[in-house]
Amino acid sequence: MNYKITGNDGKTYGPVSAEQIRLWIAQNRVESRTPIFVEGASDWTFVGLLPEFAGSFGAPPPPISSLKPGTGQAKKNNNFATWSLVCGILAWVGCCCCCCIPFNLLGIVFGIIALVQIAEQPGTQEGRSLAVAGLALSVTNLIWCIGWTLFNLAVNQGKFVQNFNINN
Repeated sequence: MNYKITGNDGKTYGPVSAEQIRLWIAQNRVESRTPIFVEGASDWTFVGLLPEFAGSFGAPPPPISSLKPGTGQAKKNNNFATWSLVCGILAWVGCCCCCCIPFNLLGIVFGIIALVQIAEQPGTQEGRSLAVAGLALSVTNLIWCIGWTLFNLAVNQGKFVQNFNINN
């Protein structure tokens, strides 16, 4: 029976005999996960999965989870972190009117939720910097809105009292 293998260099070698494959295994040129095509087969497999070569390796090959490069699962941005930043920006954009209050409160809530979720699942979620930026924008906007409101009340209090006295 003849075989073809794909080497580490990406080139296909063969057809070669089983004895040649065993020699390459002994020389560490072929490992259990080396792709191999058996003459007459319909698809490629791995050398370590063929019964005639499985005994040539110490232990059975570990299960193959993916043929794609990379070892871990890709992290995704936490949606609450993104929305915290969006709300913080909207709060500052809308700070000329009363509509900023809901945005800065939402930004604070979303930022806190995001930081908690990211801390609980550090391997799968990221976006800590987005959450912190959203929190900072939202908190500073809330402080500014409260300060601006208190300032307007202090300045306009005399006018309110004066207008109240005139009308009565």
